Amino acid sequence: MATLRCTTTAHHSLLGSPTCVGRPRRRCPAVVRAAVAVQAEAQPKVSLIRIGTRGSPLALAQAHETREKLKAAHTELAEDGAVEIIIIKTTGDMILDKPLADIGGKGLFTKEIDDALLQGRIDIAVHSMKDVPTYLPEGTILPCNLPREDVRDAFICLNAKTLAELPAGSVVGSASLRRQSQILYKYPSLKVVNFRGNVQTRLRKLKEGDVHATLLALAGLKRLNMAETATSVLSVDEMLPAVAQGAIGIACRTNDDKMMDYLSSLNHEDTRLAVACEREFLSVLDGNCRTPIAAYAYRDKDGNCSFRGLLASPDGSIVYETSRSGTYTFDDMVALGQDAGYELKSKAGPGFFDGLQ
Repeated sequence: MATLRCTTTAHHSLLGSPTCVGRPRRRCPAVVRAAVAVQAEAQPKVSLIRIGTRGSPLALAQAHETREKLKAAHTELAEDGAVEIIIIKTTGDMILDKPLADIGGKGLFTKEIDDALLQGRIDIAVHSMKDVPTYLPEGTILPCNLPREDVRDAFICLNAKTLAELPAGSVVGSASLRRQSQILYKYPSLKVVNFRGNVQTRLRKLKEGDVHATLLALAGLKRLNMAETATSVLSVDEMLPAVAQGAIGIACRTNDDKMMDYLSSLNHEDTRLAVACEREFLSVLDGNCRTPIAAYAYRDKDGNCSFRGLLASPDGSIVYETSRSGTYTFDDMVALGQDAGYELKSKAGPGFFDGLQ
């Protein structure tokens, strides 16, 4: 009786069609074919893109949005497992009982993710642009901004519809000096206290009575499908937004052309230019978490860039404002933001910044 010898060549295993070789030649039993097929399917797929992100519900929503856009734009990324999301805990996520200014500022939400990117543990990093320092670590680049969400702030309160309706002495919870300064400038009878944590944590604290009201970025609520929790929405005239509020940025390594190509397909140029303008304004003012700074650049009805900027003292006793307009082009918008920053820096004088250190 002839002995059968079953083999599977590398070429055939890739095709998922094992063959049997022997004398006389005949097909292998079905059970053997099935076993080989199961073995091939069990081999783990290697992700084509690894996305690094913080682990908060909002950060994960932004990472999932990025993944869906990548899958929609590139067929090879549409397969299950092609794009992997990797959660990275940052220092800012771990220290929640102190104001950001007391523990090092905005880089606390990005440093560990940047390190993972540079070390090759992830391929791209998804950030809330308002958390990204004006400098990027050497070896990284941020070539992509997704379309910007609503830049306005949401007012959330259980017994008042607006900030103006809050009784004197009411406590507003906010970790943002930008919000604190603008609230106290317009409503000096209110009290603002440090109020950190993710969206869900802050809403829980509000319901438990820790504060009377709080403000959150409307963009975050929308991305979490929680916009209905807003009591009202503040106009940009009432509360000028943070630099790059509502914008998602995606970074990669400077020498990774493949990731650059993927990200360039997602970039929303209007958002990228607006963010560049606002960040130039911030950079000139050397803004950190001890400096209340707000800015908003957008395309107006005539297609030009309109810009507003604000610099204030934390207690709201001093507020400097400026506005600009120009063509909606990268060079002009960066120059516009820079010029606005120098104007407010000159108005404030060096003593203003010394007092914030």
